Formats: sequence, structure tokens, C-alpha cells
Amino acid sequence: MLEQFGVKLYYPDETIQHAGIIVGLGGVAGNRFKSIPKNGHGYFAQESMIQNLSAVTAACIMTPRKIYDEVDYMDETLAVAFNDVDFCLKIREKGYLIVYNPFVEFVHYESKSRGEENTPEKIKRFQGEINTFKEKWQDFLDKGDPYYNVNLSLDTEVYHMKKCRINHEK
Repeated sequence: MLEQFGVKLYYPDETIQHAGIIVGLGGVAGNRFKSIPKNGHGYFAQESMIQNLSAVTAACIMTPRKIYDEVDYMDETLAVAFNDVDFCLKIREKGYLIVYNPFVEFVHYESKSRGEENTPEKIKRFQGEINTFKEKWQDFLDKGDPYYNVNLSLDTEVYHMKKCRINHEK
């Protein structure tokens, strides 16, 4: 049952800012296909397909009020970062789907109003939010995002294979 959907967002330079979120990317969560050109294609053109995901950005989401109330919306201890991911994971825990819809597109001036994360206070807040998210969702992080192939790296937004060692000994 569809209960929330997220959209495709672009930076002003027409590269992808958001095409869904991979939980575990970069150690916590990150946007899929970040910086791919608007008309380019990533891994199996997934940025162009409607699909279920574990999370989408709250920069532009649609959720029925009953679900909003049922999961107690966003955790205020996650004031800036990962509150949307936490919200989506709470929705998924209730058995609802999170759907990414690439046919709804907007330009998003990410962080324009709050500025860069470069002051000691902002860095401290961000690290605290990382710690809060990991404490709350460590089991999910350990199991891995069910909508992301375990053979792909969590170090990049553009779906690269994990590095593996090949034993050439006979």
C-alpha cells in the first residue's frame, strides 16, 4: 500500500540532487545518483523509474496525515540531518511503502537558507545527529538497505561494484 512518495530533485546546474535515498550510504544515508546530468542515466536507469525505496528526502514528500500522526512525524533530536530517513523508516516499520516518483521534478536549492555545514557548532550538531541515527537504526544499517544490492559499494552515490580480491593461486 502506497503511503508516501518522494520526487526527483535537481541542483540549479541540472544535475541530480536527489533520486531516492540509500540507507547505509556513506555510513548513514545518502542520495542516489547525486550529480548525474539531468538527461544522463545511472545504474540500469533507476533514477528514471518509479520504484519502492527505503527512504526519500523530505525536501518534497507527500504523506497522508493519518500516517504522519501514526508514526509521530519527525524526531526532533534529528533537527537537520536524517530526520527524513528516520521518518521513512518508521513508516516502513508500520508496513507502508515509500515510493520514488521520477516524473515529479523540481529544482532544489539544497541548504541555501541554512548555509554550509562548516562551523564548529554545525559540525558538532551533525555528528550528534549521525550518532542519534546510528543508535536508533543500527540493526537496519547492519542488515543493509533491502532496496540496494549488497554487491554494490556504499562509498559512492553512483552504484559502483565493491572492490574484491581475487585469489589467483591454484
